[in-house]
Amino acid sequence: MFRSAPKPSHSTSSTVFGPGSGVAARALDVRKVYGEGDATVAALDGVSIDFAAGVFTAVMGPSGSGKSTLMHCMAALDTVSAGHVFIGDLELAGLGDKQLTKLRRDKIGFIFQAYNLVPTLTAQENIELPLSIAGRKPDRQWFDTVIDTVGLRDRLGHRPNQLSGGQQQRVACARALVTRPDVVFADEPTGNLDSAAGAEVLAFLRRSVDDHRQTVIMVTHDPVAASYTDRVVFLADGKVVDELRNPTAADVLEEMKVLSARSIAGTATGS
Repeated sequence: MFRSAPKPSHSTSSTVFGPGSGVAARALDVRKVYGEGDATVAALDGVSIDFAAGVFTAVMGPSGSGKSTLMHCMAALDTVSAGHVFIGDLELAGLGDKQLTKLRRDKIGFIFQAYNLVPTLTAQENIELPLSIAGRKPDRQWFDTVIDTVGLRDRLGHRPNQLSGGQQQRVACARALVTRPDVVFADEPTGNLDSAAGAEVLAFLRRSVDDHRQTVIMVTHDPVAASYTDRVVFLADGKVVDELRNPTAADVLEEMKVLSARSIAGTATGS
């Protein structure tokens, strides 16, 4: 388990604002349905939620709650069956493939459980890869800020196989931030790490929010990882059922126990 996170000394607001006034991402009455007829499964069932800019949010829930599906739909990696998804003021519905590619490249950063680094490239080349693909030159001042934040300056010339798992994930984090995205989506970013390396990655994400007003939305199953965030949103059966502000690991663990018990009871009764 990771150490519980120290909370920032300043107030980090997770107030939900209206469109165009502080919302980094929004889902409005989103449904995602798989299958047809009697085999239909609603992975998301009328989800409406705002993610305020400059806030670190965790999305949690029992297995099958829809948390990963929500992230994939919000990050333009999957389409919704009904409803609306916005990144800032831009609605994703109706965007063509080229527009979606540009959105993912310029507006969204991704951090996955698997590091997804190119093995033949150095750490620096991996970090700069999104900019190279876009034909953009790195902003050296921002690049230096990101590198110093993740603590990788002495590893920039190393290839992935010369880095520890924690260092590789920090490279992936830097790659997600170097384009200055509107929002970073992190899917179980500490899932493959030991407790010390995981704590380093979570502390980096915390600093990116506190020091640079980055927006981070993280799917996790771990209460201690969630304690690094400003807000935890809980899903169950494809619906938003609760949330916590300024969470502690103990509070999150208790809520997860309640949701898991409800899920087991619902399965047993067939409801």
